[in-house]
Amino acid sequence: MRLSLLLFGLIVPAVAQPFAIEVVDATTKRPVPVIRVETVHHVGDYTDNAGLIAFDEPGLMDQEVWLSVSGHGYELKADGFGYRGVKLRPTSGGKATIEVTRLNIAERIQRLTGAGRFVQAAKLGRPMPGKDPLLAAQVLGCDTVDTAIIRGKMFWLWGDTNRPSYQLGNFSTTAAFSPLPGDVGCRPEGPIDYDYFKAEDGFVKGVARFPGDGPTWLGGLVTLKDHDGKEHLGATYAKVKPSMEAYERGLCEFDFEKNEFRKVITFAPGTPLYPEGHAFRHEGKLYFGQATPQVSLEDSYEAWKDTGAYQAVTCDIAFTDAATGKPVKAHNGSLSWNPWRKKWISIFTDAGKLGQIRYAEAPAPTGPWRKSVVIANHEHYTFYNPLQHPEFVSDDGRVIWFEGTLTMTFSGNPVPIPRHDYNQVLYRLDLGDPRLEAGR
Repeated sequence: MRLSLLLFGLIVPAVAQPFAIEVVDATTKRPVPVIRVETVHHVGDYTDNAGLIAFDEPGLMDQEVWLSVSGHGYELKADGFGYRGVKLRPTSGGKATIEVTRLNIAERIQRLTGAGRFVQAAKLGRPMPGKDPLLAAQVLGCDTVDTAIIRGKMFWLWGDTNRPSYQLGNFSTTAAFSPLPGDVGCRPEGPIDYDYFKAEDGFVKGVARFPGDGPTWLGGLVTLKDHDGKEHLGATYAKVKPSMEAYERGLCEFDFEKNEFRKVITFAPGTPLYPEGHAFRHEGKLYFGQATPQVSLEDSYEAWKDTGAYQAVTCDIAFTDAATGKPVKAHNGSLSWNPWRKKWISIFTDAGKLGQIRYAEAPAPTGPWRKSVVIANHEHYTFYNPLQHPEFVSDDGRVIWFEGTLTMTFSGNPVPIPRHDYNQVLYRLDLGDPRLEAGR
């Protein structure tokens, strides 16, 4: 029973231990993050990476409560009136499990960045995995990830980054190291422990503070070897106007002594070809692109610095929706060779529906690219710049992983998802799922 105290003639409810609600995937039984659980009078919260909600609403304990349950790509069966939810009796220290049916082919695994990744577990007094389960380097949110492996570690970089102390954060690129993929602290099914580059105030350091107005965005992150075998970490930079139009582009290289990027080359205005998007290697050449490759060059540091060495890549592209046959325009994405399918896989955002992520495959990076299948949908929300992580593949390549930026931006939805908005979310995709056959 919930206790109360008589104080100055007032009834003051005593603080109870929260009721634990765990939401799991009905098929895999794994926790599902970003699921909303909401009362009839619209009091609600979202599951954390442990799939948990700490419910302790005063006045609603120890009685039957209806909770609506919803989340991008997941649902419960509707009752006779069309409502999707459950009836529970929350009790102090009690618990309940809700199994949700996954509509998406891809399975949502965890939020990778931002504050409160295990906030509900903390409220429940549960153990929290990882080095910084609640707040790392004052990062509340960030977008658009890229990665490379260098010096025995994994290097991560992100775009604009939010902080707790003010509305404006870091607009000069955020970066971090983590252990190598597969090591503790860098496994897709567990928390990734980022060792952020920090400023003196404890917030992340802007690692690409180049002169000029507006943010500095980096892409095309790649580890390169020069002719002497020395490793370099390079990227393409863009200085950006408030309209998000780039007014200057060039190449930059990471200085490991200063822990920041320095300019290498500024491209002449109107330069048509430059490395951008994500890098991959194929048959001794280095490629850069998004959903499909756009630029290729010799796989060397020297060629990367030689703008005359860049070659345009021509692809056979006619993406369609596998179910309807209608044309599909790809927005940003990434591609990777898959050893299980023995095909190249492209995962990209549908330019017509920025909350939809699509899957396509081809025998070569240049195509032919044809049918595509929706593998993750985010209703009235955006999920952009998806990046595959081939270094995380498991089961001989049958299971692949990708992440992207979950945000209300560009969606028309004025209501952000608390804690999760403007952050990186990781998905798992089983290539053996029969629903992918339509796209092959």
